Amino acid sequence: MAVTETTVAESCAAAKRAARDIATANTEVKNVALEATARLLEERGEEILEANAGDLADERAAGLTEALRDRLRLTPERVAAMAEGVRVVEALDDPVGEELERKKLASGLDLRKVRVPLGVVAVVYEARPNVTIDCAALTIKSGNAIVLRGSSYAERSNAALAAIVREALAEAGLPEDAVISLGGGGHEELAELATQEGLVDLLIPRGGEGLKTAIKKVATVPVMYAAAGNCHVYVDADADLEMARRIAFNAKVQRPGVCNAAETLLINAAIVDRFAPAVLADLRAAGVQLVGDERARAAASEVEVGAANEEDWDSEYLGLKMAVAVVDGVEEAIDHVNRHGTGHSEAIVTTSEAAAESFVSGVDAAAVYVNASTRFTDGFEYGMGAEIGNSTQKLHARGPIGMRELTTFKYVARGDGQVRE
Repeated sequence: MAVTETTVAESCAAAKRAARDIATANTEVKNVALEATARLLEERGEEILEANAGDLADERAAGLTEALRDRLRLTPERVAAMAEGVRVVEALDDPVGEELERKKLASGLDLRKVRVPLGVVAVVYEARPNVTIDCAALTIKSGNAIVLRGSSYAERSNAALAAIVREALAEAGLPEDAVISLGGGGHEELAELATQEGLVDLLIPRGGEGLKTAIKKVATVPVMYAAAGNCHVYVDADADLEMARRIAFNAKVQRPGVCNAAETLLINAAIVDRFAPAVLADLRAAGVQLVGDERARAAASEVEVGAANEEDWDSEYLGLKMAVAVVDGVEEAIDHVNRHGTGHSEAIVTTSEAAAESFVSGVDAAAVYVNASTRFTDGFEYGMGAEIGNSTQKLHARGPIGMRELTTFKYVARGDGQVRE
């Protein structure tokens, strides 16, 4: 069974034992497990969709917003995309054993710094079942074991997907317990997972500020937060306005329920009367509820824009709502982003190299875009095959958490009898 009936501590101990075996597995064997995972996803598509339909119909999912239901929903295309993502990870270079540095010491020792797996990674996540596969693929290739704790309302979907990966691991001769799903337990289970010192080497919570706060209160294991995304698009005075219109629309509407969707549009005062009516009309026609400051509302022409309050500037809506503000220049835009943003993904649209450089150097975020949508902050888009989440921290990883972010390093010294005097 993929969904364990043992305690959290027993599950983490089993993952720790499996981690020792998968850490020393060669690339070929790990790739066999990944290819088997991709194949089984394709073969078991109907079974996966049936489990997902059960989750969507369950009363536990009844109160979800439409954006969260979209994140929960699987389709044949999304299952196929999961299989493709696994094969992309399979094709990537194995990070384990990569030599980072090498030098000869004065003592004659040959000192190498090499990349090694972390051990046991635990991930807590909400809604999106594809995270189960993304996480499993990345940890298998990077030689780690993983303990997955998804939402209760995605329990059937996650169980079906985890079972497929465990079957693939066994087929490759690797321990099934390199991937363990805890199902969707309560806060007590979350607290227990966050305190498994000596068993869990890294905990990655994917979710909103509530989850982050809950973990911070109890965690005794190292934590890397895949944090919320209050992202901005700033349209500068020198922007190509048609380009800016496309980028702002895409950043908000293409998939509004994800962390790299834009939540605030900042418009330079010099072009607001020419730019705002068209872009706000585009957004409103797509169903976006708009709120703004006084200047944005005045420039909106016939487009309905409600009055923004202070909470709006700090909100990750994860849906079809957007705040709009007018600023007097790039420095004011930078100040707004740094005051209200979460350090995730920020964008400037401009033809001015000086403005672009000011924004890039001044904004404190994991990803900064010049003339592109914030929607590209993604492990798959960055060539990592997939991601476990996006970190807004600065240690030990920032941005998409891919295979290399799931490794650490060790120093290996070779000598011929040296002793220290």
